[in-house]
Amino acid sequence: MSSVEVALAVLVMLVAALGFGVWIFIALLLVSVASLVFMLDFTFLKTGVINSTIILRASSAWELSAIPLFVWMGELIFRTDIARRLFNGLAPIANLAPGRMLHTNIMGCTLFAAVCGSSAATTATVGKITIKELKSRGYDETLAIGSLAGAGSLGLLIPPSIVMIVYGVLAEVSVAKLFAAGILPGLLIAGLYSGYVMLRAAANPALAPAAKVRLTLPVLGRSMVDLLPVGILVVLVLGSIYSGIATPTEAAAVGVFATLVLTGVQKQLSWTVLYDSLYGAIKLSAVICSLLAAAAVLSTTMGYLRVPQQTSEMIARLDLGHYQLILVLAVFYIILGLFLDGVSITVMSLPITLPLIVAAGIDPLWFGVFLVVMIELGQITPPIGFNLFILQRLTDKSILTVAWYAFPFFVLMCIGAALLAAFPQIALWLPELMTAAK
Repeated sequence: MSSVEVALAVLVMLVAALGFGVWIFIALLLVSVASLVFMLDFTFLKTGVINSTIILRASSAWELSAIPLFVWMGELIFRTDIARRLFNGLAPIANLAPGRMLHTNIMGCTLFAAVCGSSAATTATVGKITIKELKSRGYDETLAIGSLAGAGSLGLLIPPSIVMIVYGVLAEVSVAKLFAAGILPGLLIAGLYSGYVMLRAAANPALAPAAKVRLTLPVLGRSMVDLLPVGILVVLVLGSIYSGIATPTEAAAVGVFATLVLTGVQKQLSWTVLYDSLYGAIKLSAVICSLLAAAAVLSTTMGYLRVPQQTSEMIARLDLGHYQLILVLAVFYIILGLFLDGVSITVMSLPITLPLIVAAGIDPLWFGVFLVVMIELGQITPPIGFNLFILQRLTDKSILTVAWYAFPFFVLMCIGAALLAAFPQIALWLPELMTAAK
């Protein structure tokens, strides 16, 4: 069988397994075992030995320990008033620009993403505050919901990012450098969102009613106090990583400790908050780590089947240009994003796409950022757009209505991806600066 036929056979088995409602990590394992047994005539005993070794190695990767810690940070913040204080602190500053408090969605998600690592948590935490506030003040709901859908996805791009940790482990790329590579692209996309909101509000001031509060020194002082908890967490987590004091895993531990201290100082650290946050973190972390282990098994299976090697050779024979390959991969990932979440997309696709981009001479560090942007697009596209689901629950709008509101921000993110492809240094400049500074 050719590599295309083998890949299609594996894909058909995977789709069939998922279609029967099988959990994704079990589907990956079943397809891997079936492929080795029926396509390569491996015995079940040999297959079991291979898979158990791979699962043990994948599950014990030190970098994975950062995932439950960052998830726990997000769960703690979600259950306290740190997010509300973030909104209160940003509101007077946002009122200075056209679009006024609509920018609290974008600025709030950008800052919250720097201490969370999850798109869903970012959207839910910021949205549960800003949606009601903006509606009560007469802001246009199209822009209010759409900007939150787009900005919420920045939780995957702006470090610390759970998807980046997953990619770094699978692609054997420095997680710290990946974090650095995501900063400027994240700020670029946030800037595109704010620019669009300002243009719309300047053309139609009724979209963003005039503010009632002026930015005086006392108001600015209160804003700084409200922004202090998030500011402390950002400095501790990202500052410790980029200064070289701590690894991403150690920085995650520092972040969790600081979050516990902050919630304790604010007298919000109850046994209920502690239990609920730990329970939520354990559930999500178990899902992510089991997916990673199963993906490692599938990746090895694809290697035995020689799919990545033969596919790379086939693509090489097509003689695609640099930008043509990126465009093909972009379309491929957008299609995957219609049906799968970010971690699943990463673990299922890398066994095939990573050899392709390496063979084409594309920097795996840059590709990691590009992949995250593609995954972000999937967060705001139906039918399986997780940010859309969250906003549907927050607003009682239909999923298609929310998707329509988010469409302009989908286009803006595509523009951001195009700029990233045209100017790779947007992602690579900070990691190169880190290397040069050592």
